[in-house]
Amino acid sequence: MRRTTDVMVIGAGLAGLVAATEAADAGRRVIVLDQEPAASLGGQAWWSFGGLFLVDSPEQRRLGIKDSAELALSDWMGTAGFDRPEDHWPRQWAHAYVDFAAGEKRSWLKQQGIALFPVVQWAERGGYEAGGPGNSVPRFHITWGTGPGVLTPFVRRITEHVRAGRVEMAFRHRVTALTTTSGPDGIRVTGATGEVLVPSGAGRGEPSSREVDGDFEIVAGATVVTSGGIGGNHDLVRRNWPTGFGAAPATMISGVPDSTDGLMLGVAARAGGRLINEDRMWHYPEGVINHSPVWTGHGIRILSGPSPLWIDALGRRLPAPLFPGFDALGALRHITGTGHAHSWFLLDRRTIGPEFGLSGSEQNPDLTGRSVRKLLRERAGGKITPAVQRFLDDGVDFLEAPTLPELVARMNELAGADLIDPVALEQVVRGRDLQVRTGLGHDPQVTATAMARTYFGDRRMRVVPPHEMLDPEAGPLIAVRLHVLTRKTLGGLETDLTATVLGSDGNRVAGLYAAGEAAGFGGGGMHGHRALEGTFLGGCLFSGRVAGRTAAILA
Repeated sequence: MRRTTDVMVIGAGLAGLVAATEAADAGRRVIVLDQEPAASLGGQAWWSFGGLFLVDSPEQRRLGIKDSAELALSDWMGTAGFDRPEDHWPRQWAHAYVDFAAGEKRSWLKQQGIALFPVVQWAERGGYEAGGPGNSVPRFHITWGTGPGVLTPFVRRITEHVRAGRVEMAFRHRVTALTTTSGPDGIRVTGATGEVLVPSGAGRGEPSSREVDGDFEIVAGATVVTSGGIGGNHDLVRRNWPTGFGAAPATMISGVPDSTDGLMLGVAARAGGRLINEDRMWHYPEGVINHSPVWTGHGIRILSGPSPLWIDALGRRLPAPLFPGFDALGALRHITGTGHAHSWFLLDRRTIGPEFGLSGSEQNPDLTGRSVRKLLRERAGGKITPAVQRFLDDGVDFLEAPTLPELVARMNELAGADLIDPVALEQVVRGRDLQVRTGLGHDPQVTATAMARTYFGDRRMRVVPPHEMLDPEAGPLIAVRLHVLTRKTLGGLETDLTATVLGSDGNRVAGLYAAGEAAGFGGGGMHGHRALEGTFLGGCLFSGRVAGRTAAILA
């Protein structure tokens, strides 16, 4: 079946919905394709915690946070570590995105009806010298409504366009090739061909059938690729595993659904688009196995405050500043370099309430449901949230014991080998407790935790008052086994600032645009080697908006 349209968007996640609504708002006819059923509309964004990176926002200023575009750009560049010739466009996108985050973004979000939780969180603190990786100040703004709260305005807008006949949603359509023509000005993408998959009753995020029911062809004036990254395809993750990180772990868990397979990136490359920075990825070392999995190998990331001890598989403490919440990529590199695929958080019952959060909209029903009453009832006073308690009760990675020797015995049993010496680990914990007892001390994690409590948001709801871990009144002791959790693709299709895909010769591939994770959130990798967090949803919003507006003009 052959159809024609002005703009074709491949991928119905956040970036795709933004691009489609922008093009439809400009009066263009749009077809949105997605290989999944309608139940998964919104893609990964629906499952997200809803964090958004903003600079010098009203929420920051009300909390006394002194931020600026200059400081944010310095943090971004120090974190990204751009160091390759192909980083030209990623660097330009980084500048543009920071300008957006420090300028129009906050008012634009408000226009869309997106509200923010008033207490700004401090993600990726870094802990390095000035100019190094990390956020100098809190910038992680949680959407009131989490990921679904970000999606809702665009789902509403796309629904209005569907009813008006300007947008067609084509679910269960998998693109296998982009059609092209060649001329004196180079390659032009003219549409796509692919397979129509059999209808599926799979729920949101669940694996769906790949059985083919037919084929299709679409001719389009402009084609926008917003198909996401490779995090659900562990074969591609291993193939692109970065050097210097040891071997890719033999076992990993997935923070994204199976549909995040990266196959569309190969389709776009075969049509002439250039993939860059494929070895730059953003995987988390703090993943735990989901007690109620939705997709294959479903894992959840622990969002930890800075107090738990982070030890490797052999019971050795990670070096400074690799504390929880400080440098995810640095911790990942260190852990995978040990030759073991797991590490541990060591903490106590007093700490887990205020300091353990879980990433994901479904793990935060109070924030997702926008319920102040539920939030106060379940979080106030450092309570253990029901979601965290469920992992304590049913999570295979969560262990409790009244004494450290008993806990270590359980840790070794779970690991399947006596990897941790209980005497050596007790020396580590007692040494840390001696530092806490002084009220001062020179342990860098103890001093970093004390510093964190000078910020209102951490002191009120994120960081427990310092105390000795071996104090029986703070117990029982808790150990959490941590896995590598695959998540984001930081490289992707190279694009200029109009979101036009570039070819291997550096020239534009006419008619082809990319946004979101498929474009490394802009340019083919605007985050560089590392991310400051809160920049993924925002990257989808920003690059999707640019791509949709450009496609509308040039279709």
